[in-house]
Amino acid sequence: MQTEPAPCGCSEALGDSLLHLARASISTALGQPVDAVDDVAGLLDPGACFVTLTQHGQLRGCVGSLQARRSLRADVQANAVAAALQDTRFAPLSLAELAHTDIEVSLLSPMQAMQCADEVDALAQLRPGVDGVVFAFGPHRSTFLPQVWAQLPQARDFMAQLKRKAGLPANFWDTGVRLQRYTVQSWHEPSRHRRD
Repeated sequence: MQTEPAPCGCSEALGDSLLHLARASISTALGQPVDAVDDVAGLLDPGACFVTLTQHGQLRGCVGSLQARRSLRADVQANAVAAALQDTRFAPLSLAELAHTDIEVSLLSPMQAMQCADEVDALAQLRPGVDGVVFAFGPHRSTFLPQVWAQLPQARDFMAQLKRKAGLPANFWDTGVRLQRYTVQSWHEPSRHRRD
């Protein structure tokens, strides 16, 4: 189930537990309580994750944390429910939809500040398919997980859409731009859980 190796070297058992915990948290929030196994090593350690929901390959919700400020268990639970019910791009998920919704959990590495002379330098430093990126300029902020490289494989396009997501023009650049990068270890439910 592990799709992208990351420096944390987390176990497949942890990934299975995170996926089950995410699904159980959503189901419980929708009024159908489900118990989740929570005695796997690592769940009580601080962690930051994103929970992504898809239906038939299309995004249905994605919410996450960029910094580890609570236990990984609490982070997955909160982000799973938020992805299902509070992602403002979508209507809240219904219990009936949950049966054909696929879940992916991405565990983030610590952030690494990027030192860039200009946008050309920034683009040259990016590692397509590997880096998640946080873009910040004043109040403008956005991030793309490494998985987004599958849709935007060119660094220039990736950066342009990241700026648009932050509410800025695609060609914007300023010396005040701050970039951070991170990697993820991600797990997604196997096909036997998909109910398309």
